Amino acid sequence: MTELEEIRHLIRDFRDARAWGQFHNPKNLACSISIEANELLEHFQWKTLEESLVVTDDKKIQIAHEVADVAIYLIELADNLGIDLVSAIREKLAQNAAKYPVSRAKGSAAKYTEL
Repeated sequence: MTELEEIRHLIRDFRDARAWGQFHNPKNLACSISIEANELLEHFQWKTLEESLVVTDDKKIQIAHEVADVAIYLIELADNLGIDLVSAIREKLAQNAAKYPVSRAKGSAAKYTEL
């Protein structure tokens, strides 16, 4: 069993022990991902780029918890929809590599349609 599979089982066990499966449909999970991502953004709101790079140990723990919340909901959403998350990531990286070839995209923040 991979670490991702182990985490997926831990998430299922946590959810099922609380009978929360009834609430964890794709719509609610997608909403929860967005909500948690916005809670992550709160840690950087109103900070300059330089300020955002300086993270105290306490703040790093708080940020890590928000990152984990996003990941938990994402893993559960993929699980509920039968999406192999690792395969989906590999496929998307391959698509992005085709859209953003190093020869044109290196050092640029432009969208692929503008390269």
